Amino acid sequence: MHNIVPDFQRILKNEEISTPLAAILALTELIEKSDAGTMFELVKALNDGAEALKKQASNPISLNAGCELFIAFVTLFPHDSANFSDLKKELIRQGQNYAAEALTYRKKIAELAFGFIKDGSVILTHSYSRVVMQTLLLAHKRKRISVFVTEARPRGLGIRTAEALTAAGVPSTVILDSAVAYVMDKVDFVLVGSEAVVESGGLVNAVGSNQIAIIARAAHKPFYALAESYKFHRLFPLSQYDLPSHNSKILSFPRLPLPERSSPIHTSRDSSTESDDEPPAPTSNQPDLVPPRITQEQISQNNPDVDYTRPDLISLVFSDVGSLTPEGVSQYLVGMFAG
Repeated sequence: MHNIVPDFQRILKNEEISTPLAAILALTELIEKSDAGTMFELVKALNDGAEALKKQASNPISLNAGCELFIAFVTLFPHDSANFSDLKKELIRQGQNYAAEALTYRKKIAELAFGFIKDGSVILTHSYSRVVMQTLLLAHKRKRISVFVTEARPRGLGIRTAEALTAAGVPSTVILDSAVAYVMDKVDFVLVGSEAVVESGGLVNAVGSNQIAIIARAAHKPFYALAESYKFHRLFPLSQYDLPSHNSKILSFPRLPLPERSSPIHTSRDSSTESDDEPPAPTSNQPDLVPPRITQEQISQNNPDVDYTRPDLISLVFSDVGSLTPEGVSQYLVGMFAG
């Protein structure tokens, strides 16, 4: 069986290609290199390749969306090819054409979202998103905008966003994740990207997105999400703990170090120099706990990379297929996988 992982990693080095699109291109290459002689064998090879990709990913959610979309396309693809070799060539051509078209989706989304940005808008964004960046840079060319950017720990990708915006001349400032409620009254709306938009119409994105949406709702500020349609994912989480990225190590309590015990120290008391009110001298019979040193790496490993935002907290989802309500996303997903 062909090892798909090196192909995926090579494709992902292109800054313009996101994880689900890299998965689609890697699966397209897998078809080209596969010796499958029937549709059953080909679909099995694609499913095996998708599983191999998922195993090497700490956060497989957006990757799953791309794999799921492409395998559904192959399975439902209508064909009248004379032989299976011709069918494989056609699937490869279709996959490559889709990937080329998908690279235009961010521009479509940016132009769609641009209509909702008024001159003089103050925008809050979270972490780093290529489609959000393209939207903000387009708005900056034609309107006056200012942008608050969350730091977005543990990865700190908000700093990358702020640096890119500042370099382009967009007034922007980085705020602490814990300062979102503090700054919300100054904001006209929130604009975030996505790892995936799920079947409920909810959003999976960089951790912290959910609490931003909750604060935006409380402050009566719109919360907009931008998502390419290849990030639409047949997943229906009911809580944070239903996400495929969740595991038992996240938010776990570390095992405490064993206390160090030393030999008891006996001291004599001189009744002539000690008062009855004076507390007794401490003894080392009590365990001494050594304060642990907590590093940023440990904090990152013990915390999630993404979280889930409920659909009732999302105002609109801007996609290459249009501006959708969360309910509209659900309907689109049903149609997309129905063939």
